[in-house]
Amino acid sequence: MGLPAQKVHFNVEDYLAWEPTQLDRHEYIDGEVFAMAGAEDRHVTVAGNIYIALRQHLSDSPCRTYMSDMRLQVTAANSYFYPDVLVTCSALDLASPLVKSEPKLIVEVLSPSTAAFDRGLKFSHYRSLASLEEYLLVDLDTRATDCYRKGNDGLWVLHPFGRGEALSLASVALVLDAAQLFAEVPES
Repeated sequence: MGLPAQKVHFNVEDYLAWEPTQLDRHEYIDGEVFAMAGAEDRHVTVAGNIYIALRQHLSDSPCRTYMSDMRLQVTAANSYFYPDVLVTCSALDLASPLVKSEPKLIVEVLSPSTAAFDRGLKFSHYRSLASLEEYLLVDLDTRATDCYRKGNDGLWVLHPFGRGEALSLASVALVLDAAQLFAEVPES
């Protein structure tokens, strides 16, 4: 997440009217607007690898996979985000062409400037989504992933996958091996 785009407070209606007129994307968090920074090619490649795997795996299902240009509304946090990848199986989301609000899986590829936010406040906001079953964080430098799963008791449990380990996404019944996840991404 970047710095606030402006020090002006927006209400949701103003943000939703203003944001499509901008050249860059902006996240909205309870009245503040934050410009989204561009990503490096490792980030985009890994997000693309995850998107392709999910899209192929979920074809012919009621679920849809979206990349970073799809806006996600988190009503309880009065916020809108652009996750790197999200999956929704919601009929409400399928009927909404511009905004999704009931994801079952959210993926964020970490960068040094966003990692703390993605692990902290953003995850706190995402946890308020009743539909969310898994939150995946991909660390490009360590080539490890942290997958948080919501249990039947409502508690979130960390399922870490180390370098070289296959990643298991229970929410969509997909196992993704490390070679596929990091395909075309050079070792750092």
